[in-house]
Amino acid sequence: MSFLAQGKINYNSRILRAESLASSYAFAKEILQFYMRIAAFQKQFSEELPKIWGRHAVAPADGNLRGPLNAPILMRPFGQFLGVIEKYGPGPLAKHAHECLQKSEAVWAELLDKFWQSGMQQPPEADANGADPLNEFVARAFLQPYAEFIVAAMLPPVLAMTVCRCPRCNSLPLLGILRPEGDGGKRFLVCSFCTQEWEFRRIFCAYCGEEAEQKLPVYVAEQFRHIRVECCDSCKHFLRTIDLTTDGNAVPLVDDLAAIPLSLWADENGYKRIQANLFGT
Repeated sequence: MSFLAQGKINYNSRILRAESLASSYAFAKEILQFYMRIAAFQKQFSEELPKIWGRHAVAPADGNLRGPLNAPILMRPFGQFLGVIEKYGPGPLAKHAHECLQKSEAVWAELLDKFWQSGMQQPPEADANGADPLNEFVARAFLQPYAEFIVAAMLPPVLAMTVCRCPRCNSLPLLGILRPEGDGGKRFLVCSFCTQEWEFRRIFCAYCGEEAEQKLPVYVAEQFRHIRVECCDSCKHFLRTIDLTTDGNAVPLVDDLAAIPLSLWADENGYKRIQANLFGT
C-alpha cells in the first residue's frame, strides 16, 4: 500500500474551482462564496507559516502529527481569521467569531489545542464530548493549512495493509478519490483532518471494512456524474468519492462542498456520512 504525498497545496485551484461551481450550482453558491473567503485566508496563512515558524524543526521527532501545538505563532493569524469569519460568515457563525474576538489568547489556545488533539477522530453521531460545532468549524478551517504544512515536512508512512483511518493522525476519511491509472482508476482516501491521501482497496467499506460487493452499493446522480456515493449496507455509512477519471477538472475538497443534494439523498435513505465536510454536509 502507498501513501500519496500531495506536495505544495494549490489554494488557487481550490478558489478557482469554487468560483466555477458557484456559477453552475445556484443551491451551493452561498456556501462556495463563503468558502472562497476561507480559502483565500488559508492561502495567505499557508504562505506565512514557513516565515513565522522559527528555527526549530517542523516535522515532529516522534512522527506524530498531533504533537504539541505551536500555539504562540498561531495567535495573531487566528485573530485575523476570526475577523474574516465575523465579516463574511453567516449570522450565527459571524456572531460566534465576534464573541471569540473578545476572549483572551489563552482561551484561543485552549480552543485550538482541543481540536488539534482530538478533532475528526469520531463520526459526527458518536461525539461523546458534546463539542461545540461553531468552535469546531473555526478550529478546523484555521488549522487545516497548519496540519498540511507539518505533514509536508514528514516522511511518508509505509502502509502494510488497507487502513480505514489516516496513517498520519488517526482521523476518519472525509472522501475518496479515483485517480486515473491504466484503463481504470486507483482509489485513495482523503483525511478529514490533514487532507493527505492514502491508497485504499476499491471494494472495501472505509468505515467497517465490509468487503462483500453485494453489500456495497454505489449510486451516481445525473447532476453529479463524477461523484460516487459509496454506501455500506452493513454499517449504513457512506463515502463520497470524486471520480477524476470522469471529470479531470474536479478539485475533490471543493466539489465535495457543492454536492449538497447527495447528502440529502443519503440521509433520506438511511445512510450516515463517515465524516462531514467543513460545512457539515
